[in-house]
Amino acid sequence: MRSFVFLLTSVALAQWTPELALKVKSVTAPAPSPDGKHVVWVETRAVMETDKSEMATQIMVATATGTGRFALTAADKNATAPAWAPDSKQVYFLSNRTGKPQLYRIAIDGGEAEALTDLKGSLASYRLSPDGKRVALTATEERADDEKAKKEKRDWTVIDEHTSNAGLWVIDAEGDGPRKPKKLVGAERHIAEITWSPDSKRVAFGHVKSPLADHWTTSDLAEVEVERATVKTLAATNATESDPHYSPDGKHLAFIRSTDPPRWAQENRVVLMNRSSGELRVLPKTFDEQPKLFGWTGDSARMLFGEALRTKQALYAMPVDGPPTVLYTPPTGIASGAALNSSGTHLALTQESASEPAEVFVMTLADRKPVKVSAANTSLPKFPLGETRVITWKSKDGLPVEGLLTLPASYEKGKKYPFLLNIHGGPAGVFAETFLGRYGIYPLAALSEKGYAVLRPNIRGSSGYGREFRFANYKDWGGKDYEDLMAGVDEVIKQGIADPEHMGVLGWSYGGYMTSWIVTQTKRFKAAAAGAPVTNLWSFTGTADIPGFLPDYFGGEPWAAFDNFQKHSPMNFVKGVTTPTLILHGQADLRVPLTQGKEFYESLKRQGVTTKMVTYPRMPHGPVEPKFMLDIMTRNMEWMDRYVR
Repeated sequence: MRSFVFLLTSVALAQWTPELALKVKSVTAPAPSPDGKHVVWVETRAVMETDKSEMATQIMVATATGTGRFALTAADKNATAPAWAPDSKQVYFLSNRTGKPQLYRIAIDGGEAEALTDLKGSLASYRLSPDGKRVALTATEERADDEKAKKEKRDWTVIDEHTSNAGLWVIDAEGDGPRKPKKLVGAERHIAEITWSPDSKRVAFGHVKSPLADHWTTSDLAEVEVERATVKTLAATNATESDPHYSPDGKHLAFIRSTDPPRWAQENRVVLMNRSSGELRVLPKTFDEQPKLFGWTGDSARMLFGEALRTKQALYAMPVDGPPTVLYTPPTGIASGAALNSSGTHLALTQESASEPAEVFVMTLADRKPVKVSAANTSLPKFPLGETRVITWKSKDGLPVEGLLTLPASYEKGKKYPFLLNIHGGPAGVFAETFLGRYGIYPLAALSEKGYAVLRPNIRGSSGYGREFRFANYKDWGGKDYEDLMAGVDEVIKQGIADPEHMGVLGWSYGGYMTSWIVTQTKRFKAAAAGAPVTNLWSFTGTADIPGFLPDYFGGEPWAAFDNFQKHSPMNFVKGVTTPTLILHGQADLRVPLTQGKEFYESLKRQGVTTKMVTYPRMPHGPVEPKFMLDIMTRNMEWMDRYVR
């Protein structure tokens, strides 16, 4: 009997499950040392003890050959945002070990971390000067009257006021104990990003009207001279100017500029400013027109950036003169989170594929041969994973569309399988070749192991396929994007893989919108799971934290583009829905307020449709607490098992 029980336990564990997905660690923020000999990064793991449901972060370090790997910070004290001192002997980082985030420093050869700040407000970000003598900080100031007002029951809120803008400060790196910060720029506007000039005399910064999500369109660039705290404007137009990077020789400042006016689907170019003359030069277009700069080569000849490339993510080089070229694309999967050392010689990045979990790699720019330095996920069991294929089909109007099709782990050619259509958010999101076993909203590895085929389409409106494709769903949500989805479903049926009598659909945010839309348009699916769904375009615009979003997509405010908002809202077509629908929503969701899901749920319930709505306290637009992640993954899978299989 004992051996029989052991056998059952082994069989139960020999599979991908939502619980196992939460054992996958994420690796982020890799940074090579200035001398190229070491790499640091952040490892994140889920902690789900009796009274805990949180993500624990720890800074790891290893040599550039992948040896000598160890934890630089204590496991029970979260640490993030590592950065190297110029001497390659110390690492700076942020930690909330005393309650609020503060700046710390620790030697890589051991010892206790040293606290450099004791701010009463909230520290958001920092940058160490190239000479290592100062640290620039973005932080909010504590409002002394807030606590008093709360105690005296005078804690009302005036909408759009007291938005906690972050100012710019500087502290000395040397000394003992927490340093007294010097204010460089006040909080009249919100400082969003900072970078030092190579001579350590100036800080360029991006600033917006406020940290409210809708105010990204107000981004401009300025520069402050540190000794005298004098500020001058660098770029301020109706377009957005952001992400400044000085060249190592100090002759140029590269930054990202949007179209005028800025568009929510993004259309950006790299701009080069001559620091002597102030002349601006717009550099050639990139493939997806959404470049994310991460540094310059040491000779100041090329800027480096990352960008989506269909189902991959690639690294590119943009010469000062000439078109961009591919710097590195992994043979399978994606390369992301790239960071260049201050010497411009070594590049660290994270790399993963559908079958391999994320790890940190480092390479020199000279040979571009990545070496794995982390071992965050080497202890994961090697359970079978379904094959993931990139497939292409033509939509109703002939437009080529691409997607990722994951087959059941036990796939047999010629056999039909229950099928799930998984739709991404955005709508300018993109499904990339990421690890199937990672935690999230949809446990892809577990679904594959249970015998589902899963299609993740990159329909029109997605990133990674160029500007024209990304803007192709403007004024047309639920139109040709819906046709793209249905054509993809038909393609998998045509291939003899999907069983048309056993199909489900699920998605989050815009994916939740499309899921809600689909059940109002067709009865082909046996079940639906809509996460944080946009269901009423007018009420969404009036309640979300991004009221400018849909007016951009639909050509005007709701009262000016009334017909567009009405004819593309799932709520207007909810009569007659019969598909069993699960709705999942965060109670603290400002991006897609809870009322969006509630409107749809009540309409289904009052018609007698099989439906269930689950809400999660404290949860914003997506789950951050691992116990909530586990519940969401489990509920999505159980709902599909009940009604699709």
